[in-house]
Amino acid sequence: MSAEISKLDDPQVFLPDLFESHASFHPDKEAVICGAERRNWRDFNANINRVANALLANGIGRGVQVAVLMENSVRMLEVLFGVVKSGACVVPLSGFLTGEQLAALIGDSDSVAVFATAEFRKKLDSLPAGAGRSMPKVARGGLIAVGATPGPAAGSACRSTGSSTGGSTTDSTGDAWIAFDKFVGNASAAVPLVQYQMTDPFNIIYSSGTTGLPKGIVQTHRARLHWAFSNAVEMGFTSRSRALTTTALYSNGTWLMMLPVLFAGGTLVAMPSFNTRGFFDAVAAERITHSFMVPSQYIMLLAEPALAQADLSSLQVLLCAGSPLRRDTKREVFRRFGPILIELYGFSEGYGSMLKPDAPESKFDSVGVPVLGFEVRVLDDEGKVLPRGEVGEIAGYGAGLMKEYYKNPAQTAELIWRDERGRSFLRSGDIGRQDSDGYLYIVDRKKDMIISGGFNVFPTDIEAVVGKHEAVLDVTVIGMAHAKWGETPIALVVRKPGSQANEREICDWANGRLAKHQRIERVEFREDFPRNALGKVLKRVLRETLSRNA
Repeated sequence: MSAEISKLDDPQVFLPDLFESHASFHPDKEAVICGAERRNWRDFNANINRVANALLANGIGRGVQVAVLMENSVRMLEVLFGVVKSGACVVPLSGFLTGEQLAALIGDSDSVAVFATAEFRKKLDSLPAGAGRSMPKVARGGLIAVGATPGPAAGSACRSTGSSTGGSTTDSTGDAWIAFDKFVGNASAAVPLVQYQMTDPFNIIYSSGTTGLPKGIVQTHRARLHWAFSNAVEMGFTSRSRALTTTALYSNGTWLMMLPVLFAGGTLVAMPSFNTRGFFDAVAAERITHSFMVPSQYIMLLAEPALAQADLSSLQVLLCAGSPLRRDTKREVFRRFGPILIELYGFSEGYGSMLKPDAPESKFDSVGVPVLGFEVRVLDDEGKVLPRGEVGEIAGYGAGLMKEYYKNPAQTAELIWRDERGRSFLRSGDIGRQDSDGYLYIVDRKKDMIISGGFNVFPTDIEAVVGKHEAVLDVTVIGMAHAKWGETPIALVVRKPGSQANEREICDWANGRLAKHQRIERVEFREDFPRNALGKVLKRVLRETLSRNA
């Protein structure tokens, strides 16, 4: 007997293997629901396996990337996890992007195949023919149309020029899209014979781009497993949990619900798109126990008259993440929904903290303590650890850290700070402090800080004041150039429906409650704010717009 045969493996738990287990022992239990589509664990896992085996039959597995461009659906979940189960790295991309941006990210990620629904295909097909060259690794047969069977699109830009195995190149024409059913064909529903490693890439998530161009965040099987079990423990997911996702499935924040509930063998209910009445109906009909929303969604729910009659009795946990929740809004959520709100602060590169409902009242303004498996430090400008109580840049460490920015070692290195043990923490770019008990308080984003007359002005402090005006539904504050002060704050406000308050009235009211160096130059009304998939206001876009109009 050889030495290798006589040695035990180093057994690890991988998410794809857990899905096999759920399907084996609870085959008839509901796994995923989206709109009218429902799948039990048997069929969900079988369809995942078919996608994985079809990819493997086409030479696509460990060591390559596959892009997924789809709207929320059960099929999207099967494709996402089918890619992962093949051993490949899945690259879910945003529906907010233009065709040119999508093609650029497909190329940047070196994706060898693309799954796309009709709206995404339309964006790619509308590009000039030369734009297809930004997807050089996509091979013939690597463009898979999910949904209606595509017809010829002569002259379209969807030309794949490359090979998934790095061999000879191909040059497919505009009718290169292969129907999903044809691609999967008679692929086996049996478990794919793939061995995963904890350090294998699980996915590449492109950053929101709130402060610049998106970067590809590479997360491994280890990071995603930690994401699943740490959040399952922290938020009390079990096999009986029923989680409702209200945001796009490609978004990293959505996975705060998706991965823990599937890890635990519960049921995931995905809204095709968010609306307030649909949320209330889904919670009541599906007996939802857990849900995640961003601040703008909570604001919409609180303004919805149907809230008073909604049956929310099944809810056990509501999670808020994506951007800071105004304190007045948070208190109203507690009043209307009960003490079930968890506030999460984190960054996709891999750190999180939570403030739970049972925290002392004195910690209400904090974002809690690190999620299970994470640590935090607060650093000064020279990279020295600051004592508790002092304000500096937040850095985090834990099993959920990203592996790297894809093909960007320089930007990866810029984030790294090492502690006295040589461990690699990631700098967040956010400014905060810890109190004497270790609770974390967010002051603002480093890049959003306004320096006015030599004073550091944090927009969140101003937003907290302006948001208390009775006419204000939502507010964001940005800094604009000023001849005397260098920069000055400007408040952009969305008014409550029916409000008659004018800009000057709100400006004067707020300035009467702000410190002298915080006072806003003016108020401007907006119908809404540009946001990313998780509701973060794109302040960069607002600054650029105001600069052009100045």
